[in-house]
Amino acid sequence: MTVFIIRRLVMLVPTLAGVTLAVFLMLHLTPGDPITLMLGEFASATEVARLRNELGLDRPLLVQYLKYMERTFHGDLGTSIRSQRAVLDEIADRLPWTLQLAFAAMTLAIFVGIPMGVIAATTRNPAIDSVVTVFSLLGLSMPTFWSGLLLILLFSLTLGWFPITESHGLRALVLPAVTLAAPAAAVLARMTRSSVLEVLRQEYIRTARAKGLLERVVVYKHALRNAMIPILTVAGLQFGGLLAGAVIVESVFARPGLGRLTVNAVLSRDFPLAQGVVLVIAAMYVFVNLAVDVLYGLLDPRIRYH
Repeated sequence: MTVFIIRRLVMLVPTLAGVTLAVFLMLHLTPGDPITLMLGEFASATEVARLRNELGLDRPLLVQYLKYMERTFHGDLGTSIRSQRAVLDEIADRLPWTLQLAFAAMTLAIFVGIPMGVIAATTRNPAIDSVVTVFSLLGLSMPTFWSGLLLILLFSLTLGWFPITESHGLRALVLPAVTLAAPAAAVLARMTRSSVLEVLRQEYIRTARAKGLLERVVVYKHALRNAMIPILTVAGLQFGGLLAGAVIVESVFARPGLGRLTVNAVLSRDFPLAQGVVLVIAAMYVFVNLAVDVLYGLLDPRIRYH
């Protein structure tokens, strides 16, 4: 296990290097000049050249990238062009908001999606199966920005139950979490249904029933536990998707998290800030998948790491 974790951590380095290279090239090759955005259209050529030199943007792209990677390996993600604050400080201020939203959405998706999938797999009722199918289709096909606006229209503007743009408190977290959780819950419901149905066809399930065990013991202790590995895989991937989806949801609900920070950084062409945020999100995604791989061994002792 220890060797496996170390090997995965070593693989993290080229993965994150590839992410930084892709983001670096996309930001620098898209139209727009951060110097013009900072100084305005009427700035003199001397002022533009001076600031471009101070920020190192007059150097070749390869030199800029190597310099950025050198600082990154030393734990320095640079300084925000727009705010002149350290990128790590900007991220540290916003990260708790995004983690709060992502964990709330993931918790909601798990407690809604998995039970729905189990019920659809174990209940011989076409109506319930149809409800789960329709829920899954709606959750997967409806964009989060659209579902978020619908929830605001119904529960904030019409009923007045929840605030629209307030950031603090549990009530302010409900609508963003539901919006973000809906697609993940739909995916988990479908995966749980198919995985549990597959396990229920196995011989040891028939043996457990023949021994006279209660149906809930058969389903939740034997079937669901053995069906959890593909479900856990999807849950880990969905958590990474929640971090990415927070960009849209936080913009819709005006939450001060990494999502809005990323949007503002891209719009203002703040290269160091945008690269730093993407790097942190990518690292979190990789660590979540590593945690999922480790949990495999806890759920199924037959799994061995080499």
